[in-house]
Amino acid sequence: MMPARAEDGATAAEWRYAWRGIDASGGPCRGMLIAADMAAARRALKRERITVTALEQRRAAPVPRASHADVTRFTRQLSSLQRAGLPLAPSLELLAQSPGPGGMPRIAAALARDLTAGLRFSDSLARHPARFGVLYRQLVAVGEASGTLAGVLARIADDRERAAAQRSKVRAALTYPVAVMLLAVAITAALLVWVVPTFKQIFDGFGAALPAPTQFVLMLSAGAARWSLPAALCAAAAVFAAQGVLRRSVRARIAFGRAVLKLPFVGPLLTALCAARWSRALGTLLTAGTPLADAFDSLTHASGNAFFDHASAGISARLRHGERLASAMRAAGCFPGDVIQPVAVAEESGALDAMLLDVASLADRQVDEKIGLLASLCEPLVIVVLGALVGGLVVAMYLPIIQLGNVV
Repeated sequence: MMPARAEDGATAAEWRYAWRGIDASGGPCRGMLIAADMAAARRALKRERITVTALEQRRAAPVPRASHADVTRFTRQLSSLQRAGLPLAPSLELLAQSPGPGGMPRIAAALARDLTAGLRFSDSLARHPARFGVLYRQLVAVGEASGTLAGVLARIADDRERAAAQRSKVRAALTYPVAVMLLAVAITAALLVWVVPTFKQIFDGFGAALPAPTQFVLMLSAGAARWSLPAALCAAAAVFAAQGVLRRSVRARIAFGRAVLKLPFVGPLLTALCAARWSRALGTLLTAGTPLADAFDSLTHASGNAFFDHASAGISARLRHGERLASAMRAAGCFPGDVIQPVAVAEESGALDAMLLDVASLADRQVDEKIGLLASLCEPLVIVVLGALVGGLVVAMYLPIIQLGNVV
């Protein structure tokens, strides 16, 4: 039987094992577990105080998966264990034995096995690229070389927690208005498809010309009843097609990232958020001792926006040709002026790493301010739009009845 393949193509020597045994109370028990080999499976069952009577290898285990929060929690716990003076391999083994959600314990066990086999920690992390990105691995490699791994892991955990908090704030600020707008569209569509046709039957008996707003609403109702299902299917197909294009095409992702940053209201918020992430990632690398020219190799996914990430590659090329960082950032066309100006000053003073971290903190505060402003603007805007849609339909439907009453 061939071993399972990990997400990056590395071999994952983990298997499913069916076991039967006797528990601590003397009763029979059975189950399935995932382990690297028979010996590891027996050790795991022994820790559970189970006497194994039968153990059979089945099929290759699936690739372990872990969420962003799981990786952050693992990083924080590993940093605490390192600060306490526990060696790295035993720390990973301890985390592998502790119960946790997702596949993080299995990933920790695999990292411990790699270390025992003589692999560097940063190289073992590279076998799980979906969980540990380039920036994460680069910082760990610097921490290994300088003997400051515990501090580096703590900083990584801080940055990941801060980024997660920002994402939650942005998501919360955008979810409410989007949900209300979708509800307004659904209510309007329901009125057009099911309620307005009832009024049309009444209006047909008037024998008089209808007001222009009423005629417009009746036309919308007829179009909605006829084309709503095809339009919904076409919209769903367009969304799936766009997702496929974005997944396959780098140019499409860059163009989409640029378009998102130009959106009204949301664009400045996302620009400040990307600038904060980018500045903090670069400042952290420089503080850890990474040369400026080499630091850009780890910024391929630092901002979360494909246009920003593409700009990082352009900035790196300009730096290698002798251009200053502030000038290269200005030429990229995506960084705000209040980020470029402090970088230019820091280049002259030689305090670029500290200035980038200060710029990131300032951008974080701007993000918080923009989120508050966006939330305060969205509430009245949503009420106005919802009132205009529903109120306009009601007025258009009752306008002929009001006019008829005036005539009578």
